Amino acid sequence: MNSICGIDCTKCETFNTCNGCNEGRPFGEECIVASYCRKGGNALFDFKKKLIKAFNSLNIPDMAEVTDLNALKGSFINLEYSLPNGQVIKLWDDNKIYLGNQLDKKGSERCYGIAADEKYLMVSEYGLYGSDAEIVIFKRWN
Repeated sequence: MNSICGIDCTKCETFNTCNGCNEGRPFGEECIVASYCRKGGNALFDFKKKLIKAFNSLNIPDMAEVTDLNALKGSFINLEYSLPNGQVIKLWDDNKIYLGNQLDKKGSERCYGIAADEKYLMVSEYGLYGSDAEIVIFKRWN
């Protein structure tokens, strides 16, 4: 069963809970990839290119250059972050699909996680399995 973006949904580990992309709304929420596929032409390619440029323009010194973005379910990227006042928050919708990637932090065992939708982009830093997550940048970008 192919989705609107051409991915074979039956090969996804979450297929049994998602049941595939139904008109671009896996898990019942909006999918950023599907919304750009509907626009046709190079819309998705152009959007990803613009988003990659936005991430690279942040000039985070020890973050590798962003060269690719993947469709990621919110629950995969939605780490908990502690605010200075002690409050713990999550910033993404667990069922929505975002564009993002994981990049090594140069000279460290930690990683950078990058994620974005049409309005916001975020860079976070974390240890093994998302431990000790910290927000590096969260901002409106588009």
